[in-house]
Amino acid sequence: MYELVLRAPQALVEAVSDVLMDELDALSVSVEDADAGTDSEKALFGEPGMPAPAAGWDRSTIKALFDTETAADQAATWLLAQDWTAGLHVQALAEMADQDWVRITQSQFAPVPITDTFWVVPSWHEPPAAATQVIRLDPGLAFGTGTHPTTRMCLRWLAQKPAGADLARVLDYGCGSGILAIGAALMGAGQIDAVDIDPAAVKSTHDNAAHNGVTLAAGLPDRAHGIYGVVLANILATPLKLLAPLLAGHVQPGGWLVLAGILERQADEVAAAYAPWLPMAVSANEDGWILMTGQRPMAV
Repeated sequence: MYELVLRAPQALVEAVSDVLMDELDALSVSVEDADAGTDSEKALFGEPGMPAPAAGWDRSTIKALFDTETAADQAATWLLAQDWTAGLHVQALAEMADQDWVRITQSQFAPVPITDTFWVVPSWHEPPAAATQVIRLDPGLAFGTGTHPTTRMCLRWLAQKPAGADLARVLDYGCGSGILAIGAALMGAGQIDAVDIDPAAVKSTHDNAAHNGVTLAAGLPDRAHGIYGVVLANILATPLKLLAPLLAGHVQPGGWLVLAGILERQADEVAAAYAPWLPMAVSANEDGWILMTGQRPMAV
């Protein structure tokens, strides 16, 4: 394995990265701030739902991996010969030591406690001795592995749900990996609908449900129909506000709506969006994120 390291101005980063992957057969391409660790280092990413402060760094380091030294050398030669790559420089071309990338990746993910007895456990780990309820879930393409505070708060709500919460029908809207739907099944839910606009998430949910031995129905959003005793939606504040009429309409009288993906400063605006249907309040917070829950009033 050989690594080609390039220095590029911001205007070239996207084009060079695309060519490396699409035409020069790089195995992978990563981009870093060339000024990282110096006084010129810039923060690039903003808060969820907010635009990034800048499109990219002024100067970037592009790292591309190749199978052979010849392939890496040919890629560098081709790039430097192009008229449009003025300002691009080769920093290094070096052989990479063999590493067990699978083991390195797996070592980053450990079992995640939801409660003392409820855990999310990657397939390569044994469940802790105290775990009586376990979700087996590996990091994948879809959001939701139990490592993010919003996911943990939703699962904890399911594990410690209010007395009388009706789990006969549960809707997981924006299911991602299906982790919340699987958690609902482990907590005794009956019929579970898990929906997402991304077909890859639907497939991930099907696969993860089968792996955990639970039964649920997964599909695109039009699968959600009727009313539910519990509706879960772990998305972001902006889409949650836009979806207020739809999500609230799926909550049966006396049922619960559980929303996550919300920053602390967004609590009032989310509550206002749902006020015509049911009162929403902050019921948990973790690392700047909040869980908002509300019970729909019983019909008069």
